[in-house]
Amino acid sequence: MKPIISASELLSESAGARPPVLLDVRWTLGGPPGRPAYEAGHLPGAVYVDLDTELAGPAGSGGRHPLPDPEVFGAAMRRAGVSAGTPVVVYDGGLGWAAARAWWLLRWAGHRDVRVLDGGLAAWEGELTEKVPVPDPGDFRPEPGALGLLDADGAAAHARAGLLLDARAAERYRGDVEPIDRVGGHIPGAVSAPTTENVDTEGRFLGADVLRSRFAALGAAEGTPVAVYCGSGVSGAHEVLALEVAGIPAALYAGSWSEWSADPARPVATGPDPQ
Repeated sequence: MKPIISASELLSESAGARPPVLLDVRWTLGGPPGRPAYEAGHLPGAVYVDLDTELAGPAGSGGRHPLPDPEVFGAAMRRAGVSAGTPVVVYDGGLGWAAARAWWLLRWAGHRDVRVLDGGLAAWEGELTEKVPVPDPGDFRPEPGALGLLDADGAAAHARAGLLLDARAAERYRGDVEPIDRVGGHIPGAVSAPTTENVDTEGRFLGADVLRSRFAALGAAEGTPVAVYCGSGVSGAHEVLALEVAGIPAALYAGSWSEWSADPARPVATGPDPQ
């Protein structure tokens, strides 16, 4: 099953005998909150899920968006009506990062039927509603471990003996600017691969063949273990999703640069990609 779904496909499935559970994960780094936008209009039946409190744990030594406690995450998914056997479609405002974070968490926690609305809310072709649903509780119970997850040591190992992709903007990778974290730069050995280059001007993923070619040019050869990090594990999930579209399995370093750079003992590289 493809990890993404088009707006026309979702419109058809939503009218079918087995409509998917819809999760609205609108979120913007630094605000404003997504809930007011959700209440002003969302896909019929969609339940709002908050990235900062339900798709991430409290910021700290594990980074700005560490993984949530599985029990907290599971409770949020059950509240939204997610069951183990029900299909789930996630969307956000269009950038795709927050939706990809929810997709990754559900897949990592063992849910097999999760897709992201390609292009997000901007691509939706149906009506919107202000009605907030109260779905029947689901039965989903997280069983973490279905997708690859790395800590800082694992990310460093991939940089040495595999392929570690940095999904942030190239200027943050180089260390030209760092608007959020303690220091600019990147994990030594990582390759710059901005996730914004995985989509077209409307935020839709490029074709699988195009993405495969892109990642191959970055070093994703057959048999090479691939991992991704970003600033705090959100846009990195979007790159893992792009790799999934391309048919390339990849692990996520969820703590990402916000965790790595917080420890002064960890090495930091700056400057352009050595490739």
